[in-house]
Amino acid sequence: MAQEFTIKSEAIESKINQLLPTQGGFQPGVDFSASTMVIPIVDLTETAEGSSLRQDLQSALSHATVTAFEANNGTVTVINTTGYFRVTGTARIFSNNTGSFDLTDGFTSKELFEFGFGANASAATQMTQYLFDFIVKLEAGDSLSAKTSALASYVGGTTRQVADLSGNLVNP
Repeated sequence: MAQEFTIKSEAIESKINQLLPTQGGFQPGVDFSASTMVIPIVDLTETAEGSSLRQDLQSALSHATVTAFEANNGTVTVINTTGYFRVTGTARIFSNNTGSFDLTDGFTSKELFEFGFGANASAATQMTQYLFDFIVKLEAGDSLSAKTSALASYVGGTTRQVADLSGNLVNP
C-alpha cells in the first residue's frame, strides 16, 4: 500500500516556481506531497518528434536518400539546399596537388577541410588518401563545394539530409 507524505523544501518549491511559472508556481497554503507508490514513466519523445530510430541508425545511408558527387580538376557544388547534411566519402590526392571542401554564403567562402601533402612533396608518384564523414548545416544562400587542383586527384562521396533547417529529423 502506498504511503502519502508532505514535503517541505524551499529548494523544491523554488524549482517548481521556476519550471512552471504559468501554473502560478507553488501557492501558499498548498502542500507538495509525494507517494511511495512506483509509477512507471514511458518516454515517447523520439516517436512524438517523428523518429523512432536510435540516433546512430537515424544518420544511416540508404540507396533512396543519398546523392553522389565527385570532383576532378575543378570545383563542383555538392549541396545548395537548406538543412543538415551528412557528407561521407574519400579524397585521393597526388603530390603537389590539393583538394578541399569550401562553404560559401554567396559572398564569402570558408575552407572547411583541405587535403594535400603540403610544400615538401616532391615525387609525382606520391599519393595519399583521406576518409571523411561529417555533418554540415546549410542556411538559405549557403552552398558546400568540393574541389581538386589536378585531374589525377579526386574527392568523391555521398550526401544525405539528416534534418531540415528547423532540426526535424529526416529518416533514411
